[in-house]
Amino acid sequence: MVVIGFLGTVLDGVTKDLKRWQKWRPTVSLCQHEDMLVNTLELLVANNDQTLANLIISDIQQISPETMVNCHTVNLKNPWDFEEVYATLYEFAIHYEFDLEQEQYYMHITTGTHVAQICMFLLTEAHYFPAKLLQSSPPRRYQDGAGKYTIIDLDLAKYDLIAQRFAKEQQQATSFLKSGIKTKNKTFNHMIAQIEKVVIKTRSPVLLMGATGAGKSQLAQRIYELKKLRHQVKGNFIEVNCATLKGDNAMSALFGHKKGAFTGAVSNRAGLLLSANHGVLFLDEIAELGLDEQAMILRAIETKTFLPVGSDTEISSDFQLLAGTNKDLNKQVVTGKFREDLLARLNLWTYQLPSLKDRREDIEPNIDYELQQYCQQYAQNISFNKEARDKYLKFCLSSEAIWSANFRDLSASITRMATLAELGRIRVDNVNEEIQRLKTLWHYAHQDESMQTLSQLFSQKQIQAIELFNRVQLAEVIKVCRSEKSLSAAGRKLFANTGSDKKIKNDADRLSKYLKRFGLSWTEIKNLQIRNNMTKTLI
Repeated sequence: MVVIGFLGTVLDGVTKDLKRWQKWRPTVSLCQHEDMLVNTLELLVANNDQTLANLIISDIQQISPETMVNCHTVNLKNPWDFEEVYATLYEFAIHYEFDLEQEQYYMHITTGTHVAQICMFLLTEAHYFPAKLLQSSPPRRYQDGAGKYTIIDLDLAKYDLIAQRFAKEQQQATSFLKSGIKTKNKTFNHMIAQIEKVVIKTRSPVLLMGATGAGKSQLAQRIYELKKLRHQVKGNFIEVNCATLKGDNAMSALFGHKKGAFTGAVSNRAGLLLSANHGVLFLDEIAELGLDEQAMILRAIETKTFLPVGSDTEISSDFQLLAGTNKDLNKQVVTGKFREDLLARLNLWTYQLPSLKDRREDIEPNIDYELQQYCQQYAQNISFNKEARDKYLKFCLSSEAIWSANFRDLSASITRMATLAELGRIRVDNVNEEIQRLKTLWHYAHQDESMQTLSQLFSQKQIQAIELFNRVQLAEVIKVCRSEKSLSAAGRKLFANTGSDKKIKNDADRLSKYLKRFGLSWTEIKNLQIRNNMTKTLI
């Protein structure tokens, strides 16, 4: 039993002569209860109260030699200042090494100023102190003894009004998940606020969906750090890119193996699931896992147990699973590439991270963040001059900025300009050069994607005969056709904006005529899609 509390300068210091033993002193009385043994007392003491603290410690050693008292000096200029007291206790909480398996913690809220008691209550309710509250009181008049004590186990569900006090704390946690970036996109901010609530209140799997570079990996890391800050995990953060796990190596890497399980298994291997015990496991690109691995992951989530390769003995690992993917898992289920029961288990908390191009209002704060990260990493002070910043921001917000790799594109762009900046200033010539580099990068990336789409329907000679403008447009039309179930649905999606004022809509006929210009038909495109799906399934 570990008790944390302030030295009470009034009640604990009621008198320093022998008459003190006739008085009720809350800190001393904690160690006088026959039915409650305090193993460790963490005593928070102000600078000018060291003499009193020494006396209290000496008295405790007389009445309870089993109790170890640790004295912690706290420097409070004003013990009635909420901000100062809260910050001091917060610092103590995040640096204290809690051992939840071996020790039970109690916050003694009888001593200290009312401000200190309130702050201890708030930090305990927010799980910075993983403890119960301990309230002590003096004996009745004309009675001797240690008095009484009450243990209060907080239940947030019963205190809706009190929970309102945590608005600021929740805002700080949400900002933490966003790496401190002051994002303005309402949809994204709402999503992050909900994720903060979910990951603090539950250990259920969380599925993060989004395009490559949308920030899934960084968000997963921040979720882990937030949970660790709240003392909800004590293990490691293990990140796995499932796209790198192929064949027999996938099973071994995830679940471990016994020595001699297969050729080359010269020693035992723990595996990544065991490494994540009491921590967080992030399976990025989970859609790339094979069906056998998916089945074992599902069992590990549900039972917390699994079999290493070549072993007949199950081992356990208690981890929280975060998963990431840039694919539509529902479509993967339909094509037989992803287990329906695993998706059902992952689908409790699913969040779609928007691409950077869909969060234009958040580009400016992310520019500042990426530049700040560069400066910290390389211990340099780099900044834009005003003209250069205005020009770069204007381009970033324009339709020319595709951001095909999302935040990875932005991070790489800032890194290049900061590296080439002379005398710590990013100038207009740096920006001009970078804009041209990005345009070229996106042009070839987009062109390659278009060529891949068209090459399934045309020969290289036929593709070259199509003008570049028509080539890019046709590739996009084909992609829409493959994503829709009918010609009419594809037509509505392609011509919805331009056809809204027509008295009679015939988007299907319009699309059909467009395809005919290139010798294509709806049936031909959809049959190719079916053949492609069948080929991938067979592979």
